[in-house]
Amino acid sequence: MLRACVHCGFCNAVCPTYRLLGDELDGPRGRIYLIKQTLETGAADAAGLSHLDRCLTCRSCETACPSGVEYGRLLDIGRELMAKPGIRPRRQRWLRRGLVAALAYPRRVAWLIGAARRLKPWLPGFLRAKLPDRQAAETWPAPRHQRRVLIPQGCLQPALAPRIDAATARVLDSLGISAVSLPAGCCGALPHHLDAQSEALAMARAAVDRCWPALQAGAEAVVSTASGCGVTLKDYGRLLADDPDYAAKAAAVAAKTRDIAELLSGEDLSRLAIRTCRVAVHSPCTLQHGQGLPGIVECLLKGLGFELATVADADLCCGSAGSYSLLQPAIAERLRDAKLTTLQAGAADVIVTANIGCWLHLRERATLPVRHWIELLDPGAPG
Repeated sequence: MLRACVHCGFCNAVCPTYRLLGDELDGPRGRIYLIKQTLETGAADAAGLSHLDRCLTCRSCETACPSGVEYGRLLDIGRELMAKPGIRPRRQRWLRRGLVAALAYPRRVAWLIGAARRLKPWLPGFLRAKLPDRQAAETWPAPRHQRRVLIPQGCLQPALAPRIDAATARVLDSLGISAVSLPAGCCGALPHHLDAQSEALAMARAAVDRCWPALQAGAEAVVSTASGCGVTLKDYGRLLADDPDYAAKAAAVAAKTRDIAELLSGEDLSRLAIRTCRVAVHSPCTLQHGQGLPGIVECLLKGLGFELATVADADLCCGSAGSYSLLQPAIAERLRDAKLTTLQAGAADVIVTANIGCWLHLRERATLPVRHWIELLDPGAPG
C-alpha cells in the first residue's frame, strides 16, 4: 500500500486540512511519510500522532489519487501503530474512552440527551448549540409488502433524529417495500476511529447477528440512512475477514448493504407525491468518497423535479467527521463555516445531507433549515 503512492501531490489539492493549514504533514502525502517512517524505524512521537489525528478521514484523497492508494487503510494502520499509551497523552486517551462509552451505546445516548435537554438552559452556549430540538417519535408503517428491507437503528440517530428513519419507512412503504427496524446498536464506526478496535469489532459482530436472521428469512437489503454507518457496514467483510465464525456472514451483510439513495435509484419514484423546492445538497464524505457514490442524491432529487443550487467545492468535508468536531473543534468550525458559505450562497430553501453527523454539525450555524434529504420525499412530512 505504501509503494502505491508516487508522491504526486494530487491528494494535497483536495485535502481539507492541507488547504486550511498549509503544512505538508497535515496532508495525505506527509502523513504517508510519517506512517512509513514509523513502520521502518519503530519510532513514533506525539507530534507525529497529532498530524494523523488532524486527518478527517474524509478520503477525498482516494478519489483524487491516480495510483489507487488505499489511504484510509494506511491511516488506520498508522494510528494503531502510533496511538500507544506512551505516545498518546493520558488526557486524550480518557477523552476518547469517554466518547466511546457515552456515544456508542444507544441507551446511554438516549439518557444523556434526555438529561441535557432538561438542563439545556444551564448548559454552556457551545453545548446548547449542539443539542437539536426534540423530535417526537413517529410511527412506522406496519410491514405489509412482500418486499422487505432492514433499517439498522444506530447509536445517535434514534435519540437525536428519529424522524429520518420514520420518513424512510414511509417512503419505502409508498413504493411497495416494507422497512423492518432492527434493534439499536452502534455499527462500530465510532470506536473504530477512537483507538478502540476490539470494541469496534465486537459491535460489528453484534450488528451482523442482528441482520443475519432477517436476511436468511428473505430481506433483500440492509438499508443505511446514515452514510457514515453505511461505509462501515460495507467494510465488514474486510474488518472481520480473519474471524472464522463471522467472515462469511460479515461479507454477506456487507454485500447486501445499500445506502437509501442507492436503493431508491433503482426504483420507480413516479408514485411519490412530492412538493419540490430549491435545494442545496451537502454530500457527506462517507457517501461520495467512502462509498464511491458521488452525485447520487443530487441526481435523484433533480430527477424528481427539485431545483439544485450550485455548491462550490462540493467535494470538501464539512468538518463533522464523526467525533472529529469534538476532538478538533477549531478546525471543524472553520471547515463548517466555509461549507455553509457555499451551501447558503445559492438562495436555496433548504440544505440537505445524508449523514446524521453532518446534519448535527451544519445545523449549529446554518441560517437555512438543515434536513436529511429523504425527508423531502416523505409523504407524511409536515408542511
